[in-house]
Amino acid sequence: MKRRHLFYWTGLALTFISSISLCAFPAHSQKFSDWSAPVNLGPTINSGANNQHPAISKDGLSLYYSSDRSGTSGKLDIWVSQRPSLEVDWGAPQNLGTNINSSSNDFSPAFTPDGHWLYFHSDRPGGCGPAGTMDLYVSHRKDNRDDFGWEPAQNLGCVINSIYDDAGPTFFNDEANDVTLLYFTSTRPAPPGGGNFDIYVSTLQPDETWGPGVFVAELSGPGRDTRTAIRRDGLEIFISADRPGAVGSQDLWVSTRKTSADKWSTPVNLGAVVNSPAFDGAPALSWDATTLYFFSERTDVTHYGKRDLYVTTRTKLPD
Repeated sequence: MKRRHLFYWTGLALTFISSISLCAFPAHSQKFSDWSAPVNLGPTINSGANNQHPAISKDGLSLYYSSDRSGTSGKLDIWVSQRPSLEVDWGAPQNLGTNINSSSNDFSPAFTPDGHWLYFHSDRPGGCGPAGTMDLYVSHRKDNRDDFGWEPAQNLGCVINSIYDDAGPTFFNDEANDVTLLYFTSTRPAPPGGGNFDIYVSTLQPDETWGPGVFVAELSGPGRDTRTAIRRDGLEIFISADRPGAVGSQDLWVSTRKTSADKWSTPVNLGAVVNSPAFDGAPALSWDATTLYFFSERTDVTHYGKRDLYVTTRTKLPD
């Protein structure tokens, strides 16, 4: 099945045409082992600076993340490290440049499945809220293998964005229900049960604009619920949260459902093998769902800066 998408922003004659083909999976088809002990990605990726909020390309050969390392044009910029194959170490990080980055904070990159669009959030001037408020942005590239071919980023507009902080976008094309969604986190006032950051979801409208964010009660707790990573069949979602039962100040949690039309289950902590007594956040899931990237403030012997990038893996089990 293919979907044809056109996106328009107020005052912007931007047209996006893409064809996305995704497989539909029965709910029982994805079974995995437990997650392994996380491994630090090493001194090439990490440094004495903050390295955080990763995103992994579909082919696993480009790792995007936010960093305030030397060479950053703003407070936090989005960088990319590349590798020629999955068996080779990551190369030196490179700044994505001024079409993506600004003099403000730019972070939480997330790809569309076809790799032509990059969503992220920024507190740059000109957003939908007061100065310093975070909004959702997007950039397009013609060649989905060109990490430096991104066009100037555009604000998603003030229907999905609000006067509050809107951050951490995650794109999900739900082919089973013929709907396209954007999960994100926001500080907008939440219904009872919400916290200072909560999970929302926006639906692509018939006119190809993003609709207003809808509070996702089952994923939102009384504290801070942020950055999501959704499996491509829509049956598993990872979040950062500091809810009761956490191992540290912020942990990685997972929620599941039987079909993509169902509500999410109550999130379950990934446990002390993955999480630490420190801050662990911003999960990013590989296309095959066997690799989970995240950042941590843990102070183990291989730690290089305040926030380092780590990876944990699991194995897909026979059906």
